Amino acid sequence: MIRLLQPDLYVRSLCDIPLALLKARGIRGLIIDLDNTVTAWGRATLDRGVRHWFADLKEQGLRACLVSNNRSGRVKKVADALGIPGISRAGKPRRRAFRQAMAVMETEAGSTAVIGDQVFTDILGGNRLGLYTVLVMPINSREFIGTRMMRHVERLFTRHLPVADLSGYDKRPLA
Repeated sequence: MIRLLQPDLYVRSLCDIPLALLKARGIRGLIIDLDNTVTAWGRATLDRGVRHWFADLKEQGLRACLVSNNRSGRVKKVADALGIPGISRAGKPRRRAFRQAMAVMETEAGSTAVIGDQVFTDILGGNRLGLYTVLVMPINSREFIGTRMMRHVERLFTRHLPVADLSGYDKRPLA
């Protein structure tokens, strides 16, 4: 059970993930959480770094799908702004939404990664299907009260995880 809660990679933020690293692992599709991964909780505005990262993702031929337990209006607004599909009210960590996202992206488990800020939704859900999982630190501490309570339990698993130092990694796209 503990293995299901451990990410394959732990980084500070979405923008710190080199797309070349994912492509080198055979990843073709990314299931990406919304709140505190792409945007601050409850917000629909995207910062420039996130927009640039998603533009690079598309240039590299990678596919992405937002998957969120949040309501549909906000998920659609952000997904449309990024030009990618979005799945709302996902019920993570249940497998259904992850499978739905892979179907939309036309990827299989071995070529799909999950990126998110929560161990008990994003990482657990991805690991249950054998996906490559990437845990990011939350954008900020403002979040849903239920999530805040779960963070205390999550810290039991994340406090000893090494944050990947990708500073020396060439973040330029693969040719």
